[in-house]
Amino acid sequence: MNIRWLSLIVLFFCFLFASPMTGYAEIEEEGLNLDEGRDLFRTHCAACHNRNMVDDLTGPALGGVQGRWGDYPREDLRYFIRYSQRMIQEGHPKAVEIWNEWEPAIMNNFPNLSDQEIDNILAYVDGVYTGAYGAPAVADVTDTEVEDDSDNTFMLVSLIVILGLLALVLARIANVLRAIHLAKETNRVPKPGSFFSILTSKTVVGLVLLIVIILGGYTTVNNAINLGRQQAYAPEQPIKFSHAVHAGLHEIDCQYCHDAARRSKQALIPPASTCMNCHTAIKKGTQFGTAEITKIFASLGYDPNNDVYIEDFDKMSMEEVEAIYRQWIEDEFVRDNNLDFIDAEGRVEVDKQWEDIVASLTHDHRDHVYGPIEWVRVHNLPEHVYFNHAQHVTAGNVDCQTCHGKVEEMEVLAQYSTLSMGWCINCHRQTEVQGFGDGNEYYMQAYKKYHDALKAGDKSKVTVEDIGGLNCQTCHY
Repeated sequence: MNIRWLSLIVLFFCFLFASPMTGYAEIEEEGLNLDEGRDLFRTHCAACHNRNMVDDLTGPALGGVQGRWGDYPREDLRYFIRYSQRMIQEGHPKAVEIWNEWEPAIMNNFPNLSDQEIDNILAYVDGVYTGAYGAPAVADVTDTEVEDDSDNTFMLVSLIVILGLLALVLARIANVLRAIHLAKETNRVPKPGSFFSILTSKTVVGLVLLIVIILGGYTTVNNAINLGRQQAYAPEQPIKFSHAVHAGLHEIDCQYCHDAARRSKQALIPPASTCMNCHTAIKKGTQFGTAEITKIFASLGYDPNNDVYIEDFDKMSMEEVEAIYRQWIEDEFVRDNNLDFIDAEGRVEVDKQWEDIVASLTHDHRDHVYGPIEWVRVHNLPEHVYFNHAQHVTAGNVDCQTCHGKVEEMEVLAQYSTLSMGWCINCHRQTEVQGFGDGNEYYMQAYKKYHDALKAGDKSKVTVEDIGGLNCQTCHY
């Protein structure tokens, strides 16, 4: 009986692990290692290229990159990965084509990557793009998982089943050994233990407790890691502000509104007065008409009919305020629909817009529409993390899209990346420090050894990691 049980467990192990091994047989025969390619991609490519392989980021989406190089030899692609700018200067047609499309974004050089490592990266990229490796590619930016974590559920369930079978076998063996010992001591064969006695034996109970502790620890650690993570979080805002319209269609620079990003720790939410720089002239939106922009007017006490800021607006009753903005909405509705006076449909629209203005600008602790617009925060780092926007935006020349994704394409702002510790560390490992080799006296004195290494050709670039970007005190002082 015991031998049969042990045989079943051995067969179960063979069945469990045979499929994954044979699934990669072809890859091993070709000399490619997709797992190594995944690790290299994370440390060398993921800061600039989207991990889903189908969306552009700071650099182009890498899915299908080998096919896009067409008839050029594979060695050309390897050379481009190692020395992209050198290849562009040499006039290689494909390299120049890529540069013309993506300038001024400069790709980092990777001279230390071997042919095998580059091939592993390319194989991993192709595997993710085609869905042959890991989860299928996801096209929606807001749903993209920046952390490329695999699902270990099947392995955990299998482990639990194996440990359960092992517990039963060990308990059975223990009972048999105990029976043999008693038979020798008492010269009689004891009654075989029941199935219930096996399940309640110390061996089984101990193993069950061990499994519970392991699962509890695994769940606790995972929940702790994910605490506060809100990738793809896209809350409804009091005003339907479209970044796609402002930053995309009209190409308003991020720092025009978020002016503090270049000079302080916080990027800050722009005041409504910044909105009025444009909206004293643009009083109706192309998508929502008067509905959303009137909320800005009401929060500031601006009368759009007379183009003036209303004196003592904060002291006016809500009935007086309502009359001003209802009149504005009515007048615009009449003009837009070529009417002589407001009709029933218009009054319904006016009621709807005014109720939405009140709902957006007031709440239980604020009974007047006048005052700051209370936007819902989207990005929020833990209190123990220090992050300085000016250091990244001004000193580091980091594009806003690096952390926030393609904001210029977002109708509703959503958190793009995980903003996790690992995500930040990978960026520091890969991002080249600007200022080396251009006469910056501070860098010349503080990091002379790196200047010497660059001149000697021992280093191709200096990263944030080299100048202390991975020191704990940098972000957790």
